[in-house]
Amino acid sequence: QVQLVESGGGLVQAGESLRLSCAASGSIFRIDDMAWYRQAPGNQRELVARITSGGSTYYADSVKGRFTISRDNAKNTVYLQMNSLNAEDTGVYYCNAYIYTMLTLGYTFWGQGTQVTVSS
Repeated sequence: QVQLVESGGGLVQAGESLRLSCAASGSIFRIDDMAWYRQAPGNQRELVARITSGGSTYYADSVKGRFTISRDNAKNTVYLQMNSLNAEDTGVYYCNAYIYTMLTLGYTFWGQGTQVTVSS
């Protein structure tokens, strides 16, 4: 069984920073893409940033230049450094990863979510 556990959310003022972490544990053979999504109240879940196993990254336009995604493959952990936060960044942030539990058996896993609230 595989689990993704997020941490690092909280309440901050506009302009401040937060760093989210997401650690994968369990029966892991290999992890491909890892990503962060967020969902604001009344909105659909949206992709914030993605990182491949090789380190290539993708960012939503709304966070380019402010957020940085990174990963530590030895620790099966993905991070999201969020700078210059604003009220529009408020929401529940979810970790996502495509994980192989066996050589040819992969699934998409989600974390439980961590709340980020930015007050203006």
